[in-house]
Amino acid sequence: MPEQTHDFRFDLQTAIQDLHVARSLADTLQAVADGVVTGLGYEIVCVNLVRPDGDLVVASLSGNVEVEARITGRVGSRAAWDRRLSMGDAWGDLRFIPHAEGGAVDEDDIPGWYTDGPPQRFEDEWHPLDRLFAPMYVPDGTHQKLLGVITVDRPPAGRRPRLEQREALQSYAFQAAIAISNARLRANMQRALERLEREQQALRASEESFRQAFEYAPNGAAIAEIGGDQHGRILRTNDALCRLLGRPASAMRRYAFSDLVHPEDVEMLLRTSAEGGSAELRLGRRDGTYVWVSMRNSVVSDFPDGPRFVLTHVENIQERKLRELELTHRASHDQLTELSNSAELHARLSARLCQLPNGPLPYHRHAVTPKGDPHATGLAVVFCALRGFKQINVRFGRQSGDVVLIEVGRRLAVWSREEDTVARLGGDEFTLLVDGITSAAAQDLVAKMQNEIRQPFSLGGGKAVRVGWSFGIAWAQCGMAAADVIRAAREAAT
Repeated sequence: MPEQTHDFRFDLQTAIQDLHVARSLADTLQAVADGVVTGLGYEIVCVNLVRPDGDLVVASLSGNVEVEARITGRVGSRAAWDRRLSMGDAWGDLRFIPHAEGGAVDEDDIPGWYTDGPPQRFEDEWHPLDRLFAPMYVPDGTHQKLLGVITVDRPPAGRRPRLEQREALQSYAFQAAIAISNARLRANMQRALERLEREQQALRASEESFRQAFEYAPNGAAIAEIGGDQHGRILRTNDALCRLLGRPASAMRRYAFSDLVHPEDVEMLLRTSAEGGSAELRLGRRDGTYVWVSMRNSVVSDFPDGPRFVLTHVENIQERKLRELELTHRASHDQLTELSNSAELHARLSARLCQLPNGPLPYHRHAVTPKGDPHATGLAVVFCALRGFKQINVRFGRQSGDVVLIEVGRRLAVWSREEDTVARLGGDEFTLLVDGITSAAAQDLVAKMQNEIRQPFSLGGGKAVRVGWSFGIAWAQCGMAAADVIRAAREAAT
């Protein structure tokens, strides 16, 4: 009988990753059971969790809905579990009780199930009455404390687990214990925070509970003053925040968050109200870099009508934010030239053109045509199309054509200001959006860009090419659609 193969390393890694993204204790317990099924290939998995009284309760089950409905929530005594974990064969931390010895535990009170199966045909085939347990331990001083037990049934290929499968299950149980412990800590912290929000005197009434939740919170936390000469000054931080910012607690007490926030995010911080406010912004690290965080504020006090303080929770969202920014950048920029793309150009142009008689907002300034006034300024759309570009692709190849397009974008950007928009519409067409420019200055700008484009383009290896061009200018006016302005600039190109 050929033995099925299974990539345990890959599946183990995937299952472990799923453990640490579950958001609640219940989700984590279910993820533990599901991970053994989907990641390690066992058919039925039960997670028994130690209760405060020492007995173990069936907290989650995966692989069989009927068994799940029948035994979830049932309790087995600690004495019966201790007896089972002392029987059978020790496979590292695992405990295996073969079916031949299983009769000795059939009468105890541990919830279980029986699965039908054919008679055992060869020595290492899994028998329906075989039992395999994976204890989960957590540190407790100098000893290990039992957190729970994972029970599995019907391993992959219907055989008793090989060494590598045992090691995978044992490693998974170790990671599951960490995930469950962290989920419990998060749950305890959340309950403590909810209590703080309900009771304005939580800093004194629940000092020890708050200290535990504050100091050992997986995310950063800080307490700052409200009001007075030292308004906003940080009074206390936890280790997680100090590690995140690379600053010792003693140094953190010299700052307010307004001293640490990125200059571009100061306004965002100021808009965050003291109570119930939240924001995503960047905080400065000691090494001069910045990290994206999510900040959430709540107000606490020592006692009713006493001094109030801001409790700020700080979560590291650097990876998520960088992915979001990257996706936003991709959606608004041309992949080849890194210039703004057509969609971004239309969005920026439309944002400056109102469709209402008096503008959508009091501070809106209508875009109008200079109308021959040498001193009047307007919103110009400059269109540039290359001539003879396709021959470059045909003669030298598409890669050489890409080199020319990238260099054209760079040369056009040379004459643009920081507030202008240089965009690639697609193919060999480019557009500049320039606000606050006179008609004469716009013509001068086109002349300078023409001079840039007429210079030869190096293709490497001593090869160089020239391209033709055509430029056109259109003036945007409120009441026009962005597409109409761009079309007018294209039609004006000569």
